[in-house]
Amino acid sequence: MPIAGSEPVHTVSDLALRVKRSLDGAFDAVWVKGEISNFRAYSSGHWYFTLKDSESQLKGVMFSRDNRRLRFRPSDGDEVLLKGRVDVYTPRGDLQVVARHLEPLGAGQLQKAFEALKAKLAAEGLFDADRKRPIPRVPRRIGIVTSDKAAALQDMLRVFESRDPTLAITLSPSRVQGEGAGREIAAALKLLWQYTDVELILCGRGGGSLEDLWAFNEEVVARAIASSPVPVISCVGHEIDFTISDFVADLRAPTPSAAAEVAVPIRADLEAAVRARVQRLSGAVLRELSRRQRRVVEMRGRLITPRRRVDLAAQRLDDVRQRLVRASDVALAQRRQRWTAASGRLRSLAPRRDLVAARARLARTEHALVTAHAVHLTASRQRLEVARRALYALGPLQALGRGYALARTRDGQEVLRDSSQVAIGDLIEVRLARGSLDCRVESVKEPEPAELPQPAQLELGTRRRS
Repeated sequence: MPIAGSEPVHTVSDLALRVKRSLDGAFDAVWVKGEISNFRAYSSGHWYFTLKDSESQLKGVMFSRDNRRLRFRPSDGDEVLLKGRVDVYTPRGDLQVVARHLEPLGAGQLQKAFEALKAKLAAEGLFDADRKRPIPRVPRRIGIVTSDKAAALQDMLRVFESRDPTLAITLSPSRVQGEGAGREIAAALKLLWQYTDVELILCGRGGGSLEDLWAFNEEVVARAIASSPVPVISCVGHEIDFTISDFVADLRAPTPSAAAEVAVPIRADLEAAVRARVQRLSGAVLRELSRRQRRVVEMRGRLITPRRRVDLAAQRLDDVRQRLVRASDVALAQRRQRWTAASGRLRSLAPRRDLVAARARLARTEHALVTAHAVHLTASRQRLEVARRALYALGPLQALGRGYALARTRDGQEVLRDSSQVAIGDLIEVRLARGSLDCRVESVKEPEPAELPQPAQLELGTRRRS
């Protein structure tokens, strides 16, 4: 390096580089406030501008990787708060600030106020999930709190019209930004509480900057939503916007249109669901009715009349008698066979005296067997006759011959056994031993205690043992 006297001499590039290195790390994250001027946005996405105040100015740049995260685009004359690093652009030797964050002046204080109120209300439990009220499935009337000139209102109305044209709407208009907007929103909410048929409230507006949405971050609005007797859906801004109202409300929707879709189901879908359920219910009722009808037919087939009972008893008695006859015949044949065999053996041995005695015992045994068979058969026939006469005497037609009558409903489907089965004015049929009468009930009397039937036992016969 050339030396001029005792002082070193620098090239322009060398000096600019040394200044740049001296600044590196010294001003790596500084906050600067000022006014934007000469703002230019290049096709590369980078922003170039001048940041100035009343006495100085500083060149600035914000690269696309950082400015794409911002929710606003600055313009000349905007007062901003910038965070970045101080650098030297060596080709021109310009001192500049490279911005990593940019916000309108005042947004920082608003953000601090937002976080403070959020922490306060969270500590009071206003954000707790267990205090959230359920949203009505099919509301009949919905209240809306927003500006009557807002595009958000028209968006919601279009959704309501497309999903359920019969829905009733009550609008409680309010300013949604500016001084005093928060108090107006709270008052508009309270006004809707007076309408007892309002089942759900939508409260919100379209998107905007933090300052534009600030009314929905005010404590008066948060407490009005929290104390509302009607469920509230908050729908403020766009999907990336969150306000205090979103945390306090019973449900948060990302946009007003989304809130309308959540609040109102499509009427055609509901009607289709109802029709499907009615069809399933009708099918279940028809299946149960068919099952019960089959059961009635089955039970009717199991009913046995007195005559049928007598026939079944007679048939069973015939079966028993046949088995007894067959058994007696078999036993007699076996005894004869044994006698014949014994006689043969005796003849071969020629025991005359024993043979005579054996023949006498055989004759007595045969006589006793025949006698026992006849006695048993006679007793069985007597019991059958007693059972037949008893069953015949119990038949309803025999009772008619003794002066009794058989009362039935007019269609003959039901036998009347109790006075509670008919009412005054009913037509009944009374069958006599000969002929029948069509009668009308003139009065109904409850049975006296002494008239109630007493249990009785019927003895069909006794078994004799010998």
